[in-house]
This record gives sequence, structure tokens and C-alpha cells, in this order.
Amino acid sequence: MPNRVLRDLLHGRGAHADPVACVEGIPFELAGRTLAGAPHTIWQLVWHMNYWMDYELRSLAGPEVPYPEHGEVSWPAASPPSAAAWEAEVARFGIQVDRLVNWAAEAGLQGLGSRVVHPRQGETGQDVLWQMVAHNSYHAGQVALLRRAFGAWPPAGGGDSW
Repeated sequence: MPNRVLRDLLHGRGAHADPVACVEGIPFELAGRTLAGAPHTIWQLVWHMNYWMDYELRSLAGPEVPYPEHGEVSWPAASPPSAAAWEAEVARFGIQVDRLVNWAAEAGLQGLGSRVVHPRQGETGQDVLWQMVAHNSYHAGQVALLRRAFGAWPPAGGGDSW
């Protein structure tokens, strides 16, 4: 299992922006700001990524967590309820990315990457990690685009601006 590559991509190295850097340092007022034509706020995107990372981390720990019946359960209201809630969601995001990275490292040591996590789809632990890389990269790109539109790019943690 190529855990080094997975760990690197979860933290946004290579062709991917660091998703943690993308969401850090965003003011509360900007987190719930809407952009005409954009389907989600930054708050919604971060909350959504956290929802699915939590789901997959629980499934990786076993047993498999039942898949939600409707996609809307993975999306919150348009705006964060408070500055404290926004800050907690950003902190949770960094913690969950680190938990995925740590799971990838442990899986490599213990041979867990090939263990089937989602039997219906036949998805292994490695499959789940690759899915999280793609999912977070996609939505971190949306966060980066919103930040650019709002004049808040690059983040303090760095990010390409070309």
C-alpha cells in the first residue's frame, strides 16, 4: 500500500493544495458569505468534508457505518451559527485530516489497507483513503476559488496563486 503518497496527498502535497491551509485563517464573517452562482458557502464545504471524513474514519475503525439515505444530511445551513462553531469546525477539520494520515501510516504497518471496509462496494481501506483524497481535493478547490473571489487568497499557510 503506497501510504507515503496517500499521506502526502491528504495533506495536499504535489498537485493538491493543502486542504488544512485552505480552511485556516478564514474569518467567521467570510465563512458564511455567499457568492452569486456558487452553490455552497465555505462553512458548508468545510462542514461537508468533516461529515464524510468522520463517516469514513468510523467505518475504517469498524464496523461499517450505514450509508445515509439522503445526501442533504451531509450539508449544514448556509452560515455557521457562531464564530465559536466555525473555529471548532476548522479545528475538527485539521484533526480529522491528521487521523486519516495516521490511519494510512498504521495501515501500512499492520496490513490494513486491503481490509474490506465497505463490503457492498468491495471498497478497501486504501480505496477509502484515495476517495478522501479526491473528495477533499475537490472541495478544497471550491474553498480556494471562493477565497480568491472574496480577496482572501492565498492563505497564511501558502497556496499557489498562478
